[in-house]
Amino acid sequence: MALVISSAFDAGNIRVAKQNGDTVDLEIVTDHMSDFYQWFYFRLSGAAGREVTLRITNCAASAYPNGWPDYKGVMSLDREDWIRISETSYADGVLTMKLTAPQDLVWIAYFAPYSMERHHDLVTQTAALPGVGYRSLGKSLDGQDLDCLTIGEGPLNVWLYARQHPGETMAEWWMEGALEKLTDEDDPVARVLRSECTFRIVPNMNPDGSRRGHLRTNAAGMNLNREWHAPSAEKSPEVLCVRNAMDETGVDFAMDVHGDEAIPANFLAGFEGIPSHTDRQQRLFNLFGETLERISPDFQREQGYEIPAPGEANMSMSTTQLAERYGCVSMTLEMPFKDNFNLPDEVYGWSPQRSKYLAYACLDSLHAILPELKAARTEKAKTEKELA
Repeated sequence: MALVISSAFDAGNIRVAKQNGDTVDLEIVTDHMSDFYQWFYFRLSGAAGREVTLRITNCAASAYPNGWPDYKGVMSLDREDWIRISETSYADGVLTMKLTAPQDLVWIAYFAPYSMERHHDLVTQTAALPGVGYRSLGKSLDGQDLDCLTIGEGPLNVWLYARQHPGETMAEWWMEGALEKLTDEDDPVARVLRSECTFRIVPNMNPDGSRRGHLRTNAAGMNLNREWHAPSAEKSPEVLCVRNAMDETGVDFAMDVHGDEAIPANFLAGFEGIPSHTDRQQRLFNLFGETLERISPDFQREQGYEIPAPGEANMSMSTTQLAERYGCVSMTLEMPFKDNFNLPDEVYGWSPQRSKYLAYACLDSLHAILPELKAARTEKAKTEKELA
């Protein structure tokens, strides 16, 4: 039986370049109207009991070539449990994955996928729970809804949003965990958070890119996390819809959830360098990071992105734009495609379940800083009144 490789499904991405028996050369397809590529997801059939060699040959020119060394692909027999392909190697621009499949159908991906079908299940099931509101904030370019779930009734306005970059699927696994915790009626932390905060949660900012199997862009080839300074209905309606909704509510705390291809750690990126940067904002950001580091062994503050100099922040990104626009504390959470090398897992690497556990820890950290966040809101309101 010949090997058959398919990717014509929700979030799929790969093409066959050459096939020689049980060795197949593959290429990742670029995002539509863009040069970005790194995400792959495909199905291998006819492989039961055979040692198969899969070579992705165009890795050198991918969006983040530094993401391939020390990386291991993931495979699943049931699309629920995803384990690392131990025989994964990278050399000379080629990622090689070797495996012996125990059954005829095997699914292989860059990270455990989070399909739009699973997204719809998540939104539908959560919206049906007591105390949860639903609103479509608008439509994407492909006509998909920008789903927003509202939880809680407190005065603090908290926005959580993920998957501006659709290939960073760990971000929506994180969202699944956050929604599970926030809707748990027996969780004492969730009960306090619901009474003190109103959460508006956008689990997937980029449904078009997600369904199309993109790494980083929407249907128009736009990187949504470079559109927050001037979003448009023509090219980035996803950002425009969400930012308009934020304008309606205001923002006290915001977290943008992502994945990083190269750095084998979980870390935060902040808003240093914005024009109106205040000690109050920075104090809250630092406190949240310190608290999360104490709570979760999977989080650290040593590795991360370079901090921009004063006045040199990239204002097209959501975290900096929100901190400037609303005077809030905002942050980007980055999780690894590889693993947390400080606490490695040889079987799963960084995984959906660990992403969900990190979400629980983030909400525990938010609960821990609530007194400081409430005081900062009062201080900000007083300052605005004095300046009016």
